[in-house]
Amino acid sequence: MKFRICNPTDIRFGNGQIEALRELVPPNSRVLLLYGGGSIKSNGIYDQVMAGLKDSKVVEFGGVEPNPVYETLQKAAAVARENNVDLILGVGGGSVIDAAKFLATMVSLGSDDPWPDLAAGKLPATTLPVGAVLTLPATGSESNAVSVISSRERKLKLPFRNEAARPAFAILDPSTMQSLSRQQLENGVVDAFTHVLEQYLTSPVNAPIHYGYSETLLRVLAEWGPKLVETGGDEARENVMWAANQALNGLIGAGVPQDWSTHMIGHAITAVYNVDHARTLSVIMPSLMRYKAAQKQAMLARYGRTVWSITETDDAVAAEKAIEQTEQFFKTMGCPVRISELGLDFSPTDILEHLERAGQTALGENRDIDAPSVRQILSMAA
Repeated sequence: MKFRICNPTDIRFGNGQIEALRELVPPNSRVLLLYGGGSIKSNGIYDQVMAGLKDSKVVEFGGVEPNPVYETLQKAAAVARENNVDLILGVGGGSVIDAAKFLATMVSLGSDDPWPDLAAGKLPATTLPVGAVLTLPATGSESNAVSVISSRERKLKLPFRNEAARPAFAILDPSTMQSLSRQQLENGVVDAFTHVLEQYLTSPVNAPIHYGYSETLLRVLAEWGPKLVETGGDEARENVMWAANQALNGLIGAGVPQDWSTHMIGHAITAVYNVDHARTLSVIMPSLMRYKAAQKQAMLARYGRTVWSITETDDAVAAEKAIEQTEQFFKTMGCPVRISELGLDFSPTDILEHLERAGQTALGENRDIDAPSVRQILSMAA
């Protein structure tokens, strides 16, 4: 293995930690408070945040979409420049925090339309600092460098990575999850679960620490995810929130092959049909596993035995049972496992066209999932 990992995000975890904003945000800061549909103003989170920012000048920008839209962030960037802000604070789930990181990069570039440069990897060396108050655990966005942003004008949904925009601090207060809907909780657990699988179910390498930690995260999410949506409780909220963070903070993927083909296909489905991100993952991943079962057999069998306690000694049989258990888990979490369950007038050609325009035509850890492969996976998932 050979890798570099540096995660400087200052994480404050636990109930009541929003008050740490008083310590984390310097007095007299000019803060752009970024949020989504406004639920933070009805569930008490907004009041807690504003109390923590009482010594700062706060400018608000609400309306960030569940799949954040570039054209909306262009408007936010104009507000940020007009008010000469020196901190972007995202309060919400992964979409809002993705938007905060991307916005900090946009403002630093100074261009009214920086999408072409950012899509080409032309990133600024520094950005406005970013802070995060997480209210929906799912993406790990609060302590990673990735943003996934959609452009309506370009009809594209793309991931962007900028280490300079990794949040300086992140507040993870599990009590903020109490007002979330069942579907939001289901989506969050499934998203985190697939994040682990995308980094774990790949070509076997010498990574026993990474694999062991990944298996622990998967077992935690498999145990506590259903408890979270059925009964809630502090323990379930704490375990799911921390597992979702660890699933995509860079640790378990350091130095190992990573897949991400399920995510890229899922992004295309969301971009074309506006389906919840997690539900695109749950309909694609089982079929992609089956399509690649021969190549992924060793890790699928290991996954089945260590996470789902499958006792079958034949690897091929154990691998298929692991896929079946994954499907059942997604169903338990209220997520579909077939495209037909989404109720769409679905066209594989639309998905392939998006992948082509996004430059995502060689997917998977071996870059061997091409357009015909995607078409076959979509057929299997139908």
